[in-house]
Amino acid sequence: MAKISEQEARRRKRERIIMVALVLVVGLLTYAETKVVRFGAGLPISNTVVMFILININMLVLLLLIFLVFRNIVKLLYDRKRKVMGAKLRTKLAVAFVSLSLIPTILLFFFSIQFITSSVAFWFNVPVEHSLERSLEVGKYVYKHITARNRFYLERIAYQIVRRNLLNEENRKALAHYIQVAQRAFDIDAIEVYSTRSERLAVALDADIEGTPFSAVSADAIQKELHEVNFSTLTGHLPSGEMIKTLGCIPSNAAPDEAIGVVAVTTVIPASLSEDMAAISRGFDQYQQIKMMKRPIQVSHLITLSIVALLIIFCATWFGFHLAKTLTIPIQELAEGTRRVAEGDLNFTIDRGTDDEIGTLVNAFNKMTRDLRAGKQQLELSARELRERNLEIEQKRLYMETVLKNVSTGVISIDATGFISTINKSAEKMLGIKGEQVLNRSYKKVLSSEHLALARDLLEELENSLGNLVERPVRINIDQRARTFMVHVTALKDDKDRYMGTVVVFDDLTEIEKAQRMAAWREVARRIAHEVKNPLTPIKLSAQRLRRKYGDQIVGDNSVFMECTQTIIDQVDQIRNLVNEFSAFARLPAADPEPCHLTEIIEDTVALYREAQPHLLFEINSEPDIPQLNLDRQQMKRVMINLIDNAIAAMNGKGTIGVAISFDSILKIVRLEVSDTGPGISPEDKVRLFEPYFSTKKTGMGLGLSIVSTIIADHNGFIRVQDNQPRGTKFIVELPA
Repeated sequence: MAKISEQEARRRKRERIIMVALVLVVGLLTYAETKVVRFGAGLPISNTVVMFILININMLVLLLLIFLVFRNIVKLLYDRKRKVMGAKLRTKLAVAFVSLSLIPTILLFFFSIQFITSSVAFWFNVPVEHSLERSLEVGKYVYKHITARNRFYLERIAYQIVRRNLLNEENRKALAHYIQVAQRAFDIDAIEVYSTRSERLAVALDADIEGTPFSAVSADAIQKELHEVNFSTLTGHLPSGEMIKTLGCIPSNAAPDEAIGVVAVTTVIPASLSEDMAAISRGFDQYQQIKMMKRPIQVSHLITLSIVALLIIFCATWFGFHLAKTLTIPIQELAEGTRRVAEGDLNFTIDRGTDDEIGTLVNAFNKMTRDLRAGKQQLELSARELRERNLEIEQKRLYMETVLKNVSTGVISIDATGFISTINKSAEKMLGIKGEQVLNRSYKKVLSSEHLALARDLLEELENSLGNLVERPVRINIDQRARTFMVHVTALKDDKDRYMGTVVVFDDLTEIEKAQRMAAWREVARRIAHEVKNPLTPIKLSAQRLRRKYGDQIVGDNSVFMECTQTIIDQVDQIRNLVNEFSAFARLPAADPEPCHLTEIIEDTVALYREAQPHLLFEINSEPDIPQLNLDRQQMKRVMINLIDNAIAAMNGKGTIGVAISFDSILKIVRLEVSDTGPGISPEDKVRLFEPYFSTKKTGMGLGLSIVSTIIADHNGFIRVQDNQPRGTKFIVELPA
């Protein structure tokens, strides 16, 4: 609690002294008035004291109001001098209330004096007293009439009970049924039947009092009624009104003076009627008392009227100040609160609350600040949850991107509208495209006509499939190279089985197929070499023996004989070379890599061809920073010989053979390119170019490029073929650095 100032403490102490002084003055005045004033000397002293205490309390309240009014006037003048906000409005309201209350109060005061004088004379006249007496007699008559009515129905009920012998134990149900019927037939509020042992045998209650606490008649009252054999009346109160209960005995058939039970008939006087009759009784008693106080009452009313007139004037003035304060202070606080809220302070509230429009405005302002504060907190909470959720989603997205980026399988997702939403690095590499070129674009605009037809076939097959999955191999041309993929197309659907898009997952089977074909051809080559090589030596030796033994014995021209045997020997040698190639292809020696410079191997190999092919132009372009590689020198030399031999054969004796060596520092690979200016290779032949026994040359065996591909694979490298610009063919070899 804030510590009050010294000036405020003095002011409060002064006010307490004034209050105590006023109380003492009231006590002294009351004592003096009881001793001095002699009117009403015939009244009890207690009533006189109470009257004077009430008058002096009114005076005390009047003095307090005068003090408050003058205090507010002084404060208002002080605030106007200081030009405090709202002081002028409080002044106008105070003046308005005084003006509006002063004139009607004065007029009302004089008319009230005449009215009080005539009213007091009218109250204490003879007709009024007679009217009160008659009203009291009417109330007594009502009670007598109800008692007589209860007695009448009681006698009839007792008669029927005796006549029907309903008090026997075997007739208890009939007794209960009868009094229920009698209660409804006679329109009685309650009927009770008691035995001589004060036991309530049956009871019937009206619907209006069934839910109220309706207690049984006491045993003493029952026994008293049985002994007196007379009617008695009991009264009580229920929530619905005043209860008049009449008790009467049930006479015996054998001895009419002997009672065999008691019947109680109850009538409930409505609360309004009973209160009216009680009010009449109280009014008559009060009239008798007030009649003795005619003169004191008249004087007291005149004094009270004067005090009330002054109270009205000062109350109106004080109320004007209070209302002005009530109006201006909330307005000041609203202005301050608006400024604070505008500055961002949403914790500001106004504690003052009233039931008028200002209070509604204050409550609306407080509700606004609460809503703004709650909205800000909810917004901050939502923002925090959103950040956490976005972070979680981002982490999941990064994880999925990392998985998709590093998985060797190509993955492409297409949304329900046909736009590409996801593509991983493996898919970009397999298809030879860049993700930023196809993302958020329709696949219909990205794919070529050939690829689009294949995509439509797959989607149509997916639509007709029962399991929302299509899986089959496809062969397509990418960058003028035929590639084989195992494609899995899956339809994405949510929990409500609504179509959300398509996911395409594919694996590149080109190298796998090539390896499978290579292994098959190696097995074929091994068996051919094994089966063919054994008879070659005997055939050659036999031809040579024929030439030595019979060449000189042939009479005449032996040229045909010699030509035939030489042909056999030459063809055997040619077949032996073929078998040797088969053997070399079937079981290439394991690579024995060692650090060496690829540029030196290439220059040594090209130097041999420059001397043997002077009519061809050989160009070598090598970057200066080519690192050393772990290579098998002899196998890499064989690679160069095969590639250059193919280039020479393609150009028919003239043209340019280019050899380029470069290093990719980002991918850490050395790239070797061997190009020619020949006629080139068709796209259909490029697919099978590295297969065994496939050749574009009429006399080729189709093993050279297969051996080259095997050697490069043993060095963990790759080889591919593409068109050279402007013409010819280019072989590209990539080796890890």
